[in-house]
Amino acid sequence: MSIIKPHKLGVIAGPGSEYFTGRVVKHIRRLYLDRYSRLSEALVKRHGMSEDELLKEVTLIDDLNARKIPAGKLPGQFYCPDVTINVKYTRFANGEEKAEIIDPVRGLHVYIVYDVSNSFPIKVAGLDEPRPLSVNDHLMFLFTTIDAVRLAGAESITLVLPTYPYARQHKKAGREALTASMFARFCEELGVSRIITLDIHSREIENSFSKCHLENLHASYQTLICLRKLIDFSDPDLVVVSPDTGAVNRNKFYAQGLHRPLAVLYKERDYSVVSRDAKNTNIKSINLLGDVSGKTVLMADDMIATGGTLIIAMRELMKRGAKKIICIVSLPFFNGSAIENFDAAYKEGVFWRIIGTNAVFQGKELLEKEWFIQADVTELFARVITRLHHGRSISPLLDNRKFIQKLIDSSQANPAAPVLKEKEDSFMD
Repeated sequence: MSIIKPHKLGVIAGPGSEYFTGRVVKHIRRLYLDRYSRLSEALVKRHGMSEDELLKEVTLIDDLNARKIPAGKLPGQFYCPDVTINVKYTRFANGEEKAEIIDPVRGLHVYIVYDVSNSFPIKVAGLDEPRPLSVNDHLMFLFTTIDAVRLAGAESITLVLPTYPYARQHKKAGREALTASMFARFCEELGVSRIITLDIHSREIENSFSKCHLENLHASYQTLICLRKLIDFSDPDLVVVSPDTGAVNRNKFYAQGLHRPLAVLYKERDYSVVSRDAKNTNIKSINLLGDVSGKTVLMADDMIATGGTLIIAMRELMKRGAKKIICIVSLPFFNGSAIENFDAAYKEGVFWRIIGTNAVFQGKELLEKEWFIQADVTELFARVITRLHHGRSISPLLDNRKFIQKLIDSSQANPAAPVLKEKEDSFMD
């Protein structure tokens, strides 16, 4: 396998995931171009050859690795091929769905990038107009794509799912399905070798796999880069608050990194009352362990669904004297009327900013809000894909504490310092 070009690599975009996948592919191609630039500079000096001579040697290696007999003149400069695999998705009048692989994938290591939580209107063959697809619609498209790729002779299949479907159905109290585990068994049965996801709701889901590998990425570094533009990391009045006991470890991670105190909101619930929504909840009282008076509050959570309990938590913190509230979330779903509810809360001064990633597709309605800031995680996924494709370790990308600590320490020492690219962050080095 060539370490210079992505031979035998193919990337497929699921319906509604074309933009996210396009950005991932763009980063993949840039990473290879950067790799060649650094490599050529070193090899020219090491072997005493010109850049043109090196390019001829590289082209020869590429031609030997090519699946087709090369034709035409030698290239005048290094280029990275497009790794995108075209797929035709069809939805029939009776609701059945099909995926048809247009480009050959035999012998390729295929990565299927799919945002199965995308609820915005999507156009596929068989539909006159774009229409929203449910999670279950997306899953059927995903399963048919996997099977089509497998039957077409792909060497391996990896799913890149920024949001793991049914992640909140990972435990049961009675006669109910463990749907998160069931999805894992489906994927293994279809021949999936690896799943890459972002901030999965519960790490217990990993125990559902017997053969497939689950790689759980974290968006903390990307969101902290956005946060750095909003606040001073050296501010002594900064405090990290966990919105509930279930998010303590996540917020402890930020508190330790920022060297700031950690506070916790504890909700007492009356379980004889069934929670229906944010206005009709079984929360009896909220207690705060810590002090937020006159402080800038940073809260972190894995997702925002309807956001009702988060708004309740932020209101409680404002009542207790919080000066400013910033919330960090990896998966900003904003289901139902969540955008309208947060917009109203923002106008009341309940919070200041929410930082969420682009792992979940969002429309202009949210992206144009003053209070919402989007962090880009497409490069993170691109780096993981390139490392996995070349058999390199992805541990530095799974455990990003070293990069985060450098970012925070340099910011606290000099808040005006630019964010520097770490050499260790290279996908090959």
